[in-house]
Amino acid sequence: MSDQFLAPDEEETTPGISIRNLYKIFGPDAGKHIEAVKAGMGKADLNRKYHHTLGLSDINTDLPAGKISVIMGLSGSGKSTLLRHLNGLIMPTAGEVLIDGQDVAKMSPAELRVFRRNQTAMVFQKFALLPHRTVMENVVYGLDIQGVKRADSRDRAAHWIQRVGLKGYEERFPSQLSGGMQQRVGLARALTNDAPILLMDEAFSALDPLIRVDMQSVLLDIQKEVSKTIVFITHDLDEALRLGDKIVILRAGEVSQQGTGEEIVLHPANDYVNAFVREVNRGRVIRLRSVLKPKPAALDWPQLQLPGNTTLEDGALALLPAPESLATVLGRNGQPRGVVSMDDIMRGMLVRTA
Repeated sequence: MSDQFLAPDEEETTPGISIRNLYKIFGPDAGKHIEAVKAGMGKADLNRKYHHTLGLSDINTDLPAGKISVIMGLSGSGKSTLLRHLNGLIMPTAGEVLIDGQDVAKMSPAELRVFRRNQTAMVFQKFALLPHRTVMENVVYGLDIQGVKRADSRDRAAHWIQRVGLKGYEERFPSQLSGGMQQRVGLARALTNDAPILLMDEAFSALDPLIRVDMQSVLLDIQKEVSKTIVFITHDLDEALRLGDKIVILRAGEVSQQGTGEEIVLHPANDYVNAFVREVNRGRVIRLRSVLKPKPAALDWPQLQLPGNTTLEDGALALLPAPESLATVLGRNGQPRGVVSMDDIMRGMLVRTA
């Protein structure tokens, strides 16, 4: 397999959230045991010897601004704990959470209130709607807290209610809505607050599969318009691969691997990650830039041109009318970078890392 997906013409992203040397120990004397954990004491030994729980251990990652970062892992991996550090609902035992140069862990209670109110919004798995409020009243709730006049807040809310597909339901109560519709209300409420950071904790996990896919599409479409810094928590790799510009996989409170979905599928770092990616539909994740080959000197560049970020699945469809031919693979600057054949694409879809 080629490693051309790391080529320098790929877009570099600015960190929106930087997490540095982050540790979280749960227990009454957490600070007393941080050095032991830094020296290598694991979760089991910490619990057995000191009756404390290790939630997060030496987390270091940059979550790009204006992109969707997915934090995933099995139950107990620490993903929700990590998310709650981003808005100060949980404070670290050690380490930094830097947002626009500010360390959330060092904010005063007053600064935290302003930060949560203006800089972050959250979408929950269980919707967290107020049952005695209508859709419109739920969506403007955050703006009510900020003191925004109802005339202004209703206009903003109406826009996002329509955008998530709930126009006409403004005066309904949560009990009159399906689960998928309730989650749309939660998403509209978060977007109406207009915070630059959107935190989504297993936001679609309680939904039926078809509704879940529909909500993923809604989120992706809206993100094209608003380009928020979104941190999305899930235990589902398919969801992570569909949504995530960057994926951080946690295991027992530690980062097991991080990178793009393509990097993770092509090069799983360990058996834990390999177990996740083994049954992934590679054709929907891997891009042509990862399987291209140099153009033979004797050939002209093929007339069929495809962007390097085209998935293998879409590349195969493009080549299907003439499966014996080649396609030119273009870089981000529109210049030819190599060629690809149907055979290259099929190998990319089928060859799996052991």
